Amino acid sequence: MTLEIITADSLAPLRHGFFTRRGGASSGVFSGLNCGPGSSDQSEIVRINRARAAGALEVPPDHLLTVHQVHSADVVTVDGPLQDRPRADAMVTAAPGVALAVLTADCQPVLFADAEAGVIGAAHAGWRGALDGVLEATLDAMEALGAQRGRIRAAIGPSISQAAYEVGPELLDDFMADDPQNARFFANGEGDRYQFDLPGFGLHRLRAAGVGAAEWTRHCTYSDPTRFFSYRRATHAGEADYGRLISAIRL
Repeated sequence: MTLEIITADSLAPLRHGFFTRRGGASSGVFSGLNCGPGSSDQSEIVRINRARAAGALEVPPDHLLTVHQVHSADVVTVDGPLQDRPRADAMVTAAPGVALAVLTADCQPVLFADAEAGVIGAAHAGWRGALDGVLEATLDAMEALGAQRGRIRAAIGPSISQAAYEVGPELLDDFMADDPQNARFFANGEGDRYQFDLPGFGLHRLRAAGVGAAEWTRHCTYSDPTRFFSYRRATHAGEADYGRLISAIRL
């Protein structure tokens, strides 16, 4: 099966993609393009999958860069292959020939570009990272490389949608403590539960930070098991592990 790659018009002409699970070598609960070395999938199969993604982006496998994601607001600036994966949740670069990638399975994969300045970024933004400022920190790091915020285009890839993202009242409390206006991203659910709009919150933070354009591809990871891995769906199904989707951009 060939790879399926979702793209965003706002990031053209830069080569990029939000890869679905289709076209990979993994089997079982990881069936498809599982690119997560932190999963319990066979490491050699994960390497094969990552090499396929790298090939689609026309970079060598060791130039497809990922970090050790920890739900932080930390950003690293890179210019070539990494000896070890730093603990962070975003990367930026002005170096041609390297692809910045993030791994997700419900959280937001966010790709950034100022094509005129030749600066790109990629961020993993779950609710914690987004609330703590990983998106804004990525923009700051891009500006340090010469990007202009008003020219930066940002695209959020497949993420869990509000209809599928049930949360408890403690999450609402955290967001309200940050800004009472955040209540608009929560809808009433069953009992004391709420439905949280993660991509809506991501778009709000990006636009409030002054990016030139921000969009969500409008794909829900939870509701489309044939195309996307989902941590929450795997948990609800009682599965022991789950695959990780890869999203990447290069100059």
